[in-house]
Amino acid sequence: MRAKKLLAAATGVLATALALSACTPTPQATQTSLNTESVATVAWNQAFYSYNNATSFGNATANTNIIYLTNDSFSYYDKDLKIQPNKSFGTYEKVSDSPLTVKQTIADTATWSDGVPVTPADLILAYGAQSGLYNNYEAKVDPESGDVSKDNVGTKVFFNSSNPGWALIKKFPTIDGKTITYEYSKPFVDWELPGSLFNPGVAAHVVGKVALGIDDPTQAAQAVLDAFQKKDNAALSKISNVWNSKFNFEAMPSDTSLVVGTGPYTITALTSDYVTMKKNPNYKGEHTPSIDTITVRIIGDAQASVQALQNGEVLATQPQATADILKQMQALQGVTVLNGVGGTFEHVDMAQNNKGPFDPAAYGGDANKANLVRDAWLQTIPRQKIIDTIIKPLNPDAEIRNSLIVVPGSPMYDGVVAASGMATKYGAGDNTDKAKQLLQQAGVTSPTVRFMYDNTNTRRVQEFQLIKESAEKAGFKVVDAGNKNWGSLLGNTAKYDSVLFGWQSVSTGLSESDANFRTKGQNNFYGYSNKKVDGLLDQIQVATDAAKQQELVNQVETQLVADNFSISIFQFPEPTGVSNKLQNVSSMSLSPTMFWNFWQWKLG
Repeated sequence: MRAKKLLAAATGVLATALALSACTPTPQATQTSLNTESVATVAWNQAFYSYNNATSFGNATANTNIIYLTNDSFSYYDKDLKIQPNKSFGTYEKVSDSPLTVKQTIADTATWSDGVPVTPADLILAYGAQSGLYNNYEAKVDPESGDVSKDNVGTKVFFNSSNPGWALIKKFPTIDGKTITYEYSKPFVDWELPGSLFNPGVAAHVVGKVALGIDDPTQAAQAVLDAFQKKDNAALSKISNVWNSKFNFEAMPSDTSLVVGTGPYTITALTSDYVTMKKNPNYKGEHTPSIDTITVRIIGDAQASVQALQNGEVLATQPQATADILKQMQALQGVTVLNGVGGTFEHVDMAQNNKGPFDPAAYGGDANKANLVRDAWLQTIPRQKIIDTIIKPLNPDAEIRNSLIVVPGSPMYDGVVAASGMATKYGAGDNTDKAKQLLQQAGVTSPTVRFMYDNTNTRRVQEFQLIKESAEKAGFKVVDAGNKNWGSLLGNTAKYDSVLFGWQSVSTGLSESDANFRTKGQNNFYGYSNKKVDGLLDQIQVATDAAKQQELVNQVETQLVADNFSISIFQFPEPTGVSNKLQNVSSMSLSPTMFWNFWQWKLG
């Protein structure tokens, strides 16, 4: 999930996949080729399923990795999390503080892979779709496909996305040639971050063609821009349907215009087992890669990915590691293991909108009773036991993470932990006696919890067993709802009551966690709603004073703990195995981790 999404909680690191054996054939699996093309195959642990990661459905790391390789942007993070401008795509500057006004100019070298130039229409599509300002109702989203078209008809408009920072731009942006100027109604603390600048997502001329039936790319893009500028709801309804769901696919679409991008590579083959990307012949930017073809092979089983690395079938892998997996990678000849702690953290969430054990609706609307049951459930999560058993063999210094918003070691962390009370309330976890007392206080006996997690992931299977054992001692009945496709099911709380997965940061932005906790936020799948939290999130967006920021984040975290929204467990250890045949690979703590400098990769 993107998810967003600090270092703070972000878009979900939807890290499950189809489990493949090490001998599964893939294109160029042995890193050789009959022609002169250079080919590198690397492994990831979840299958790609959407080319639009700006929707709540497509907001997943597995999608973001591929989109990062196939699309350019105005700026990006380097390994040290410093913002690097990408002037070959465009430039940006703040032209006023009061009101906050930002100007972006698209470079002449910014081009779509089908040869169509990038234009302001592409940025307006991103702004219009993600700001929420053009939605005139809330559609029902099919949680299995991300489709909203069943009732999104006529003049109804619903874009399945949310970017509160962009919602501060109430006036339609000013366009002058290839320059777009945005005026914010309030200050926005994160305006300059790569995830907050306006970048093309999907192409306006492609959306215009599919949604409005206009074949000429210039006319199609202009029609999309005009629809937003004129608030033509009949056109926007069609545009939103295409934007929401037409870019969701797990195999190569018959209409290959749906995979055009602005980056160094383009998708040329796609299945649930692999994604193949070849050099974009129309790319004119500064990130021209040396490798002709990159194939990302999907291997959900960490053991199988290490075996593929050993066999030379892949040249790099970043598995969901256990101590045994790390030892196996370290023992491989011709392989370098990069050790580090990633920007992802493990956590457990609960649905409050499915009439299940954590939803007030299950108790006649009694919010206090549901809150007590949520508290009881979180008390059982054996946080220290999980870390001691599974994580410390990978990272001996691993500790419990006691914040849902800020990462350990960041300037705000100690203050947030002291204020919120999470460490005191839950401690090491496995508090079965306390959980029993809370269930008794609630008057609830043996609540059934359907627990969803990635059941193809060894580490997650081990965590589930520890959680199940503790929870059942406290009186819960735990149903194994493990699912290899759990990521695409997050929006379908009819399938589960509690879920275990990781949020991966994609930004250093203070406002990035907004999508997780705001009422109807993009990553808030669970029906959680607290007006106080919403108001505090509004204030965080415009807070520029560090002390004020700390105060506001403290208050948000304190309320989340009081509401028993979720519980954090640990920061991910992130070992990366890299064959010595692939040079210049490194990994950073934010998404896209090991892919961040793919244009510098070389085959040795």
